[in-house]
Parts: sequence; structure tokens; C-alpha cells
Amino acid sequence: MTFDEYQKAALTTAHNTHEPLMEKTIWAMGVAGEAGEVVEKWKKIVAYKEGKISEEDLQELGKELGDVVWYIAVMAHSLGLSFDDIMQRNLEKLQSRKARGVITGAGDNR
Repeated sequence: MTFDEYQKAALTTAHNTHEPLMEKTIWAMGVAGEAGEVVEKWKKIVAYKEGKISEEDLQELGKELGDVVWYIAVMAHSLGLSFDDIMQRNLEKLQSRKARGVITGAGDNR
């Protein structure tokens, strides 16, 4: 499955009932909310399980990561962006940073 195929399939489960700006806002809040759930699950693993990850933890983290990806795919579509293009450009950016020795550090445009 390509990223664009995933994006198209994700759209079949999106519930669009708001005007375009509100939908984009809901998708953006969904990305942040689901990412927060990933962090919360990770916090509990570190804080209460001494970093020991159970099979159940992996399954739960996988579900939440999937939710993050879903929101990103739907939001990207609402902005007219191809998920394949987003992912390709991201890899190209990171490969360029690595080649230039600036993979770590601060700033968006390094």
C-alpha cells in the first residue's frame, strides 16, 4: 500500500460535517491529541514500568500511532496535499541534512 492509497482509504472513514476551515482545525487538533496519547502511553511505560514494554504496550502504542497517521493523512488531503509527496519530500529533506552534517541541531531550515 502506498501512502496515497492509505490516504484515499482513510478518507472513507472521515466524518465531514463542518465547513472547510473548521474541518482543517479539527484534523489539526486530532493530530495533536493523538500524538499526546502516544506520549501519555510512553510516559506510563517509563514512569511506572521502568521502561519495560509489554506486548500489550506495543499493541496500544501501535493503535495510537495509527490514529496519528490517520489524522495526518486526512488533514493533508483537506489541504490538497498528496501523502506520497509529503513523505518523499520529508525523506529528501532529512537525507540532505544528513549529507550536510546537520541532521541534529535546531531550526527548521538547516
